[in-house]
Amino acid sequence: MSSTTLLLGPGALSGTVAVPPSKSLLHRGMICAALAGDPALCPAPAAPSEDIAATRRALAALLAPADPGDAPAQVDCGESGTTLRLLVPVAAALGRPAVFLGRGRLPLRPMRPYADAFAGSGAVLRFPDDPAAFLPLAVSGRLRPGVFALPGDVSSQFVSGLLLALPLLPGPSEIRLSSPLESRPYVDMTLAALRAFGVRVEETPGGFSVPGGQRYRPLAPFPVEGDASQEAFWHLANFLGSSVSLAAPARSGLQGDAVFPDLLARLAAAPAGGPPPEIDVAQTPDLVPALAAAAAFAPAGARIVHAGRLRLKESDRLATTRTLLRAFGSAAEETPDGLLVPPGPPAPPPEPPAVDGAGDHRIVMAAAMLATRVPCVLRGAGAVAKSYPSFFDDYRAVGGRALDHPRAFP
Repeated sequence: MSSTTLLLGPGALSGTVAVPPSKSLLHRGMICAALAGDPALCPAPAAPSEDIAATRRALAALLAPADPGDAPAQVDCGESGTTLRLLVPVAAALGRPAVFLGRGRLPLRPMRPYADAFAGSGAVLRFPDDPAAFLPLAVSGRLRPGVFALPGDVSSQFVSGLLLALPLLPGPSEIRLSSPLESRPYVDMTLAALRAFGVRVEETPGGFSVPGGQRYRPLAPFPVEGDASQEAFWHLANFLGSSVSLAAPARSGLQGDAVFPDLLARLAAAPAGGPPPEIDVAQTPDLVPALAAAAAFAPAGARIVHAGRLRLKESDRLATTRTLLRAFGSAAEETPDGLLVPPGPPAPPPEPPAVDGAGDHRIVMAAAMLATRVPCVLRGAGAVAKSYPSFFDDYRAVGGRALDHPRAFP
């Protein structure tokens, strides 16, 4: 499916879209519900994204009944970094021997922070194929209560994983952050999920204090609203001239990416000829492809900063976003930690450009919205299955032109 090639656009979109449930909230709610013994309190959708299917599969493997002599659980995380990073500490806290596997670029995403944090803790992390701390990852032993030091600026998922695991230990533990915490809204989502299942965590000046001996309790169904990260692409479409409404927009305040309409307003308000607005995405890095696409059509462009972590996503997302914008005529440039997008609109190419989705769902969705202004031939459209399997169904339902295309790419 990911190799699907489509001829997209042009043409404005119009209608109402219901985006999938928040992937970030679902991961956390499903884990808490499974640890509470009642997965029905936060079930996966009937047709889940690949990432959510990976978490469902991983929980089944880790929580299946096992005897001491059984082989380690084989935990297939697919391409889901969230599944991997949230569940490695859970396996260690449960004392469940496991081997974590992954595909695509997932085996290359950093796991060293856990190996460092768990040193001397009773849990052992081994990387049998690569001593540089890449997958596969074998987890053995059992985590003991203690102090766990983590960087806050590599991925908030490490913090969230420990927050989910440490309450299961028999005594109190502490998370100490050695650098400022980025992507803080994702940690807030984890804290909200913990509260919903009766688990207590206290924030400290340097991190978090987690009482031990706690149990996840099946108190009530865990509510999951629409995914603000996916909503951003429909807001992008409207910025580019479409008229799409959202059936049930995210309103809880838990999702940091819900700030996207405010960022679009900043782009629109910056006057032509003035300096490009500087937008710090340290707390909302997943917005960058949609944000940069909007900036390419904004009167002053934009300077996007504190986005260096995007080089370790499904693609090097700074490089692939730059390549995407250039295909549509923008002279966007990479910077060491972000992007510089010149004022728009870009000069349209003489014929539909060939765009490579780079195996990255967010690049594919940004390309589809840019194609409402400038048609393109998009390779790898099926990458949306990672987070939004029905994306092109919704795109066509609101008037998007997306036709199968046989064009071969070099």
